[in-house]
Amino acid sequence: MVNLVEAQKPLLHFLIKWAGLRQHTVDVDGAGTVLTFWVPKDKVPGNNSTVAPEEKQSETSKSQGVRRPSVVLVHGFAAEGIVTWQFQVGALAKHYDVYIPDLLYFGGSTSSAELLLPESVKGLKALLSIAAHRRLWFPERLHRDFLEVMFTNRKERAELLEGLVVSNKDATVPVLPQKILLLWGHNDNIFNIELAKTMKEQLGEKTMLQSIDKAGHLVHLERPCVYNQRLMEFLAYATAEACKEPAN
Repeated sequence: MVNLVEAQKPLLHFLIKWAGLRQHTVDVDGAGTVLTFWVPKDKVPGNNSTVAPEEKQSETSKSQGVRRPSVVLVHGFAAEGIVTWQFQVGALAKHYDVYIPDLLYFGGSTSSAELLLPESVKGLKALLSIAAHRRLWFPERLHRDFLEVMFTNRKERAELLEGLVVSNKDATVPVLPQKILLLWGHNDNIFNIELAKTMKEQLGEKTMLQSIDKAGHLVHLERPCVYNQRLMEFLAYATAEACKEPAN
């Protein structure tokens, strides 16, 4: 029987490539740890380094005499990079160099660790019910297919997540010099809007918070048009402000 989630991957890969990105694989340690990235096609290196040399630019960039700003899209624990950000890549790639890494045990990023079975359909439904503002309905088969493709390496992902979690009492939020946009689903039940407000205060005066109504934790998938518009406006503003600053 055809896995519906796996079957749509060739089309998704075609659309990502059409947007100007190419998949690149990096052998991290020579011992079986491999990370995959989707990078601008003119930044794909000829070796196992992460990106191409800076002087290798697209003909469009050269003719315009400008360097395009870079945007890195980091996915969460639900799915690999291009599945998570499929509605953002096309809009952003027109104006920015977009990079989409697959975290370890997602997509093509693997290690020599043993692959384990995914969680149940019931668990996936519970996760989606919390992550989305509106109830998401999919056929039972699609849930199974999604689990089969996206939720491998359960044990390793759990260990990775445990390593990323820091208790509130030990957490320190750095004040970064860059302008920061916190783009939040107003109805996020995983990280609520009050947490976003706290983060904004901790990150400093260069941080902006914008919430999107009728969206939960999966705001970029639930309301992609609004999400993209807000993100593009911020990136244009941040890029313009950066151009005003004197070069070091």
